[in-house]
Amino acid sequence: MELNILVVGQTGQMGRVLEQTIQKSPHHLVAGIGHPKDITKEDVNIYSDFNDIPQPQDIDVIIDFSTPHLLEPLLNFATKHKIPVVIATTGIENTKLIEKASQAIPIVYAGNYSLGVNVLEKVAEVVAKALKDFDIEITETHHNLKVDAPSGTAHMLFDAVNRGRDHTLTQHQGRHGLDAKRTKQEVGMHALRGGTVVGTHTVSFFGTDEVIELTHTAYSKQIFAQGSLKAAEFIVHQQPGLYDVNDVLEGE
Repeated sequence: MELNILVVGQTGQMGRVLEQTIQKSPHHLVAGIGHPKDITKEDVNIYSDFNDIPQPQDIDVIIDFSTPHLLEPLLNFATKHKIPVVIATTGIENTKLIEKASQAIPIVYAGNYSLGVNVLEKVAEVVAKALKDFDIEITETHHNLKVDAPSGTAHMLFDAVNRGRDHTLTQHQGRHGLDAKRTKQEVGMHALRGGTVVGTHTVSFFGTDEVIELTHTAYSKQIFAQGSLKAAEFIVHQQPGLYDVNDVLEGE
């Protein structure tokens, strides 16, 4: 099935990668939403406002790699025109907007669209449950242009280990000062930024005289673009509701 796709955040780094990925697929990039200062005269189908999109009825699915401030207008546009959405933007705090919109349209929402990361999430939950006396810390490393910290994937991994510990854990954002001793139920969340690192996430389990570390490293943004495209192919066949990458993988 060929899809007509609207990319939100098309002028950003991930948007450009997704654009190239779509061009190599059977699908069609029919329109994009981008930042006004980044739209060039060659970008004939990129708009800065959803209201400027000429034929929304031709759009089969929306893939969002933008910023949280575009979430509300995006969902308003999608629900108005009954278009399924894949949300790949991180740093979103008001997830209630997504939950409300999912009552009217099908939405895939995940902190990371990499197959490997989603397997890591499952493994981390199992290990957290099995090693209840081990301390847990999460470290994530990204390029120096990433704006949100900790990453959406780090939060996703915290949720996984927290499920494994019956929701008894709390996040602790970094550590500093002279009285920074960890408590038993806290999970330290540590963000490193530098260079061109695409993304590395490590969940560390510290026991007495032994350590287990689970690490995923992304070497290109291509894996996120491919994953979001797979999610788009999945969501266009679903009823209204909120889905995640595990639903996409199980639906293959």
